[in-house]
Amino acid sequence: MLAKVTSGALIGINAYPVTVEVDIAQGLPQFATVGLPEGAVKESKDRVKSAIKNSGYEFPARRITINLAPADIRKDGAAFDLPIAIGLLAATGIVDAERLKNFILLGELSLDGQVKPVRGVLPIAVVARDWGDQALILALDNAEEGAIVAGPAIYPVRDLAEAVCLINGEKEFSPFAMPPATLTTSLTTDAEDFAEVRGQEHVKRALEVAAAGSHNILMSGPPGSGKTMLARRLPTILPDFSFEEALETTKIHSVAGLLSRNNALVRQRPFRSPHHTISDAGLIGGGSYPRPGEVSLAHRGILFLDEFPEFKKNVLEMLRQPLEDGQVSISRAALSLTYPADFMLVAAMNPCPCGFLGDTVHDCTCTPPLLQRYRSKLSGPLLDRIDLHVEVPRVTHKDLTDVAAGEASGAIRERVNQARDRQRRRLAPFGLHANSQMQARHIRRFCKLDAHGDALLEQVTDKLGLSARSYTRILKLARTIADLAGSDQIGRIHLSEAIQYRGLDRKTG
Repeated sequence: MLAKVTSGALIGINAYPVTVEVDIAQGLPQFATVGLPEGAVKESKDRVKSAIKNSGYEFPARRITINLAPADIRKDGAAFDLPIAIGLLAATGIVDAERLKNFILLGELSLDGQVKPVRGVLPIAVVARDWGDQALILALDNAEEGAIVAGPAIYPVRDLAEAVCLINGEKEFSPFAMPPATLTTSLTTDAEDFAEVRGQEHVKRALEVAAAGSHNILMSGPPGSGKTMLARRLPTILPDFSFEEALETTKIHSVAGLLSRNNALVRQRPFRSPHHTISDAGLIGGGSYPRPGEVSLAHRGILFLDEFPEFKKNVLEMLRQPLEDGQVSISRAALSLTYPADFMLVAAMNPCPCGFLGDTVHDCTCTPPLLQRYRSKLSGPLLDRIDLHVEVPRVTHKDLTDVAAGEASGAIRERVNQARDRQRRRLAPFGLHANSQMQARHIRRFCKLDAHGDALLEQVTDKLGLSARSYTRILKLARTIADLAGSDQIGRIHLSEAIQYRGLDRKTG
């Protein structure tokens, strides 16, 4: 007796169909699973056996072979529990094999037959329609996630018995209808606002420039100067989060298993802030079967690295590829995966180990060798990839006691949105959305300087010995500053502001 069930699996954030083939033959009782199953898939035989018995069905005491095709790709996770159980019931005649062809099944089974949610439902739902005209049967807690896109009809079930009734047509079921409010995106749910920040006007301006062009930024200043507070308010001035961006971000979080029943769609731009003890696999992604790391979970949002030099140097150096390419490639012996990683890097650091170098109140106690060792943790190529270097000085008592409210995040965000709109109109034909993504050919076309600007940049480049990457970063920054000013031409004032944001180039040049 042979039965076939359609399911799905993931490679990176992409999905592919899996045919679960169930064969029941004469012989001593045995349960074998083939098709490169990982540990969780191999263990499914015990869950499936208990679930079938506890749901009131008879488990066949024969030789059972489960094949997961295609057989040359590793399968992991517990999503094949429900397809295997339904396949066994179809092979024994309890489930209608013809009607079963109309469904794709996903779900983990508990021992009492309850269907539990699994990760990665959204990527499967996105492409399932290309596999044929089939509906998707999954856990109730995965229903909203599967219905985000206009893909196949979604039928959530509570347990194995309900899935059998649905497939056999013994009971009338209606497809899941997505609540409209679930598909809306919002800017922020907290009360943090730039209006609460006292002083630091030049830092707020730098953050506005960074948000407008999706530029990376490094803030350096003594402890207590407000670096972390400013970084945590940066999401409130980022441009509006479109549904397409939210969907792309949600796919990554779905693969990582970070979506909850009440958050089927990531509605806000991510803000990820890992601790400085994080490993390279935690930051970039990895494992025996690679999973997304923090750089991918921050896709379309912010990756905030506080105490920047305290991160392991080898971990920081791994940021080079995602910062340059907007994606990260993870290679293993079995497979190679590529995850999106288009994020804004926001880093904060003290100017020295004690934190008081250049401070007007406290004296620095660091020796030159100690200071050199501290700064050497940040390599030149990594700093080149950070567009803005901003010093955050100590806040004065006058600023702290100022009762006048600063400019609200809403007003800043409006300017950022206008600048981003200019960039989209300019860069959309090239598949880009922000100035930070421009390559050499785009820079030559959209970052032209007049004679005065060209002379200024030549003088700065020769004096500081800027690298080619630093040179292009300045041009990108100048283009963003001109966009904020509503100017089509990069003027000398825009270029001058961009140059002063390269503070570490001035120190090391």
